[in-house]
Amino acid sequence: MSNVIRIKRSTGASAPASLANAELAYSEGVAGGGSLYIGVGTGGAGGSATSIVCIGGPSTYATKSYVDTAIASADLSSALTGYAQLSGASFTGNVTIGGNLTVNGTTTTINSTTLSVDDKNVVLGDVASPTDVTADGGGITLKGATDKTLNWVNATAAWTSSEHFGLASGKAYYINGVSVLSSSTLGSGVTASSLTSVGALTSGSLGAGFTTVSVALGGTGATTLTGMIKGNGTSAFTAATAGTD
Repeated sequence: MSNVIRIKRSTGASAPASLANAELAYSEGVAGGGSLYIGVGTGGAGGSATSIVCIGGPSTYATKSYVDTAIASADLSSALTGYAQLSGASFTGNVTIGGNLTVNGTTTTINSTTLSVDDKNVVLGDVASPTDVTADGGGITLKGATDKTLNWVNATAAWTSSEHFGLASGKAYYINGVSVLSSSTLGSGVTASSLTSVGALTSGSLGAGFTTVSVALGGTGATTLTGMIKGNGTSAFTAATAGTD
């Protein structure tokens, strides 16, 4: 023999005034669909249920007002163990991320006055298969009246700056760990190399250890000369012989 469970039903839009413990009631006048209620406990008047709880229907859903209040009061901070997918969001306070952060997109804009990074190495152009071609044009651009750039140019295989480099006093340019140029001195590696000219000399003197300067370069081709001297074509100057020259 089958059993029939009867549920109280009303056309109202609110919970019934009273129910017995475990008794069910259905109010079909609730907007968006009916709601199902159950009596809980026996502490009510005359042994009726202590409370009447809605266990189904639109009124069991969390309303926007409830969620907003819960978020504002941080009630959800300990309950969120997974993640929430956002299609768009704006945060006005501080945000701390304890794990890694991955940003996918085409533009990342940071509107802050100070950018502080603990890492001492910045990696650019970290594409799937990096080459000198993919690196071409990479670098740093500082906005100003005109862009100030420091970029890698693949065609010249060199870092290229759009501006001057100004070194502080006492500093120098180094190549392979060796000083090659300071504000007052050429490095020993430069002066000891096959340096033949830097520019036209319009004044000054030659050092004591300097050897002969050929006629082709405007010299005499000799180390010492006494008395009158003579020259012919590109040959070195020689002392003139009295009565002969």
